[in-house]
Amino acid sequence: MKAARRPGAGLTGALGIRYPVVQGPFGGGLSTVGLTAAVSEAGGLGSYGAHATAPEDIGPLVDRIRAATPAPFAVNLWVPRAEEDRPVPDAAALAVHTDRLAAHYAEFGLTPPDLEAANARPDFDAQLDAVLAAAPPVVSVVMGPPPRRLVEAARGAGIRVVGTATTVAEALVLEEAGCDVIVASGSDAGGHRGSFLAPVRESLVGTFSLVPQVRDAVSASVPVVAAGGIADGRGVAAALALGADGVQVGTGFLRAPESGASPAHREALASERARTTVLTRLFSGRPARGIANALVRELADAEDRVPPYPGQNNLMLRIRARAAASGRADRLALWSGQAAPLASGAGAGEYLAALVAGAEEVLGTPL
Repeated sequence: MKAARRPGAGLTGALGIRYPVVQGPFGGGLSTVGLTAAVSEAGGLGSYGAHATAPEDIGPLVDRIRAATPAPFAVNLWVPRAEEDRPVPDAAALAVHTDRLAAHYAEFGLTPPDLEAANARPDFDAQLDAVLAAAPPVVSVVMGPPPRRLVEAARGAGIRVVGTATTVAEALVLEEAGCDVIVASGSDAGGHRGSFLAPVRESLVGTFSLVPQVRDAVSASVPVVAAGGIADGRGVAAALALGADGVQVGTGFLRAPESGASPAHREALASERARTTVLTRLFSGRPARGIANALVRELADAEDRVPPYPGQNNLMLRIRARAAASGRADRLALWSGQAAPLASGAGAGEYLAALVAGAEEVLGTPL
C-alpha cells in the first residue's frame, strides 16, 4: 500500500525546510536577523523584509543571516508599481501634506522633510542586483510578479522564487511568471496589501475563500501557501485542509521577542485593541492592515488625500520612529492581522513548535 503523503510535503521539499511554515517578512525595521534565523533554525522558513534596505547593505545583511543559521531563509523585496508610486510634484504640493501633519511634527519636536526626502526610495534594480549577488536560498516578492531577470538568474543559481497573490487572477500571473511557490494572501493578513492587478478594494478576498480557489487554479506542482488570519495550530490545520501546502504567519511572529517590534507595538498586539483592525493609507500611502489607534481616527478623513507611497511613508517615518522610542502606541503603525489575539507571544522557536504541534493534533498526522 502506498504511504500517505505528509501534509506540506510539496512546500518543505521545494524550500528545503522541515515544517511547512513560513515567517511573513516585515519592513519598517520590524524584521531582524535574530528572528529570521530563529525561525529557520526551528525548521520553518525565516524571512527578512529588505524592501527599504539600501542596495549596498543587502550583501552584508545576507552574510549576517548566513552566519546565524545554515538553514534556508528568504529575503523579500517590493516590486515597484509605476502607476501608483508617483512623486510629490513640487513644494506647494508637499506643503499641503506637511501642514496636515504639522501638529504631529510639533508634538515630537520634528521639522517636516524637504521635497527630496519626501520622494526618496531605494533603487529597486540595484537592490535586485545586490540580492542576486548575495544569492540567498529564497527570494520572495510582493506588489507584483517577479521581474523576468530575477526568475532567470534565480534558476541558474538554485534560488527559489516566491510570489504573493491576493486574488486568483494574480496567482495565475505569478505562475506564468515562473514563481516556484505562490503565497495566497487573504484580506485577514496584517501589514501592506500586495494587490497588483486591481485596486485593493476589489481584491479583498478572505484567506479561507482565496486558498482553495488558488489551489484549484494553479498547477498541482506549484506549492500554495496560505497567509492571513493564521496564528495557531487550528489555523494551520484548516489551511492545509483547504488545499494549502503550507502557511505563512506574520503577526504571530511579530509578537515574538526576537522581532523588531517596539514594546508598545508588541503590547498592543497582546491587548484587546488587537480585535479591531483597519486598512489604512495614513502611514505609508499604501493600504495596510493595522490596529486602529488615535492617529488613524484623527486623520481618517485624509485617507484618500495622502500622497501615494513612498511620499506618505517618508512624511511619516520620523513620527513613527519617535513614537516607537517614546512608547506612543497612539502614533505608531501597529501592523496586525485579524488573528493577533490567537498568538502566544512566545519566542519564535517555541511558537513555531506550538503551531506544528497544534496542527498535528487537529489533523492526526505529522507535518
